[in-house]
Amino acid sequence: MSITVNLYYSGINGNARKFAEEMENSGTAAAIRNEDGNEKYEYFFPMNDPETVLLIDSWRDQNAIDAHHASPMMTTIAHLRNKYDLHMKVERYVSDTVEVPSSDVKFIRE
Repeated sequence: MSITVNLYYSGINGNARKFAEEMENSGTAAAIRNEDGNEKYEYFFPMNDPETVLLIDSWRDQNAIDAHHASPMMTTIAHLRNKYDLHMKVERYVSDTVEVPSSDVKFIRE
């Protein structure tokens, strides 16, 4: 089982992108990727909304998320969210399988 959290950071004047850039350039994102249980931590930029950044954040299980939330990284993230005056929308998904269903395989090009 994995838990994936999609976080949509929104702001004004390019602040969401500046936030993501600072997370990457400061090494904070890399440190989070190295935390035990982190499976994915990647930023994406929606083409139809230049003031939003999507973070796809996947973890092995709830214990890994809880450990991340208790880490010093959360203080850094909160500081940067406040610095760039960002608002968030969150979606949470729990995987039930790691294999692609056979009915979907014909639609996937690797």
